[in-house]
Amino acid sequence: MKVEARIFLVVAVFCWVVAIMYGIWTDQSAGGVEPVGVAALILSGGLMAIAGSFFWFVSRRIDPRPEDRPDAEIAEGAGDLGFFSPGSYWPIGIAGAATVTGVALAFVQIWLVVIGVVALGFTVGGLLFEYYVGGRRPLS
Repeated sequence: MKVEARIFLVVAVFCWVVAIMYGIWTDQSAGGVEPVGVAALILSGGLMAIAGSFFWFVSRRIDPRPEDRPDAEIAEGAGDLGFFSPGSYWPIGIAGAATVTGVALAFVQIWLVVIGVVALGFTVGGLLFEYYVGGRRPLS
């Protein structure tokens, strides 16, 4: 996790430095600071800092992974990385619900936003609990 933390924190610092340079540059060339670009760069750096600080805190609480150790061998990183459902149709439902919600937000249709958010909650719940109910429930 330390590698990820470093990447995000370096990008955050880069965004903030570029925001300062961009503010100075637009002030000299346009006669005034262009606020939208400066705000976007500062906020992008803030979002990167949030993700980087999360990874940094997590990396302090877990054992070092092979990616974090300079003396690690490639074979130490072998093995399963997790379980990914091969035959799930829930991601298609999530994409459809997100599309409905996005279109509703674009056209400011509050009633459709409510339907889209409810559909998003239903489909995310379906994906989350897919292997805990019904025919795919593990036998125990």
